[in-house]
Amino acid sequence: MTVEFHDIAKRVNNWGRWGADDEIGTLNLITDEVVRAAAEAVRTGRRVPLALPLQEDGVQTGLIPGRVNPLHTMVQINQELFGPGTVATSDDTVTMGLQAATHWDALTHVSHSGRIYNGRPADSITPHTRARHSGIDKARHVVSRGVLLDVARARGVDRLAGDHAVTPEDLEAAEELARTTVRAGDIVLVRTGQIQTYLAGDKHAYGHPSPGLSIRTPEWFHTRDVAAVANDTLTFEIFPPEIENLWLPVHALDLVEMGMLQGQNWNLEELSTACAREERYAFLLSAMPEPFVGGTGTPVAPVAIF
Repeated sequence: MTVEFHDIAKRVNNWGRWGADDEIGTLNLITDEVVRAAAEAVRTGRRVPLALPLQEDGVQTGLIPGRVNPLHTMVQINQELFGPGTVATSDDTVTMGLQAATHWDALTHVSHSGRIYNGRPADSITPHTRARHSGIDKARHVVSRGVLLDVARARGVDRLAGDHAVTPEDLEAAEELARTTVRAGDIVLVRTGQIQTYLAGDKHAYGHPSPGLSIRTPEWFHTRDVAAVANDTLTFEIFPPEIENLWLPVHALDLVEMGMLQGQNWNLEELSTACAREERYAFLLSAMPEPFVGGTGTPVAPVAIF
């Protein structure tokens, strides 16, 4: 890690902020009061889904070992379990990487310098115990005000260029477009437009090169006390990295230092259109994790409610 990384890490570090036993990080910022205020964003009842379909032809290309697209198998088809003439049932099973499609990264998804969030040892993640601390099951309720920061629209393009590192200045331009201010406990969704390449059928172009968040953005989220951040790219941060040979520094700053959930592969295209038509970019967002005990990530099917 570089000197710049370590300097930023000191400024955004939340270890101990909510106590030595804390396992959910910035989700502590989603208080009852924050959720009550978020409910005020619901006016029409319009719902916009943000998840990609779970299918074998998903976003994964095999680059990350073991992170497989969903393999969906039928294990019963119209089987009369209780004898001839009784009600028949059909069942299916799925094998997939928990971060294969639209997902949240748990705070344990990455480590650096032998540590995970709140200073716990990275070797507390084992094959048997999985993530002993800060597993995705600890993120029990992820519902808050969502704010779309439509960086692509704010910059006047359908999709940011593959070498575009989203900066705090980009976020502020999108905030100005939204005519709202990101506030404590919000879940911020950053649209680059990159997912258009996957939706058009080119999963390789979707993954690389890809616009994404700059190493400068964690401080912006920390200052605003953002609860969680998600975007519409495979790698979340710009890829290849903006600083040569500094791989996944934004992951490390967000998840390890700040204790902030981050999400990837969120489809923000319909949401972008809806926000522009509604002329408002804030909404109630339900993005509940699947409670895999000790999981380092989870599929999620988020819904924005206007």
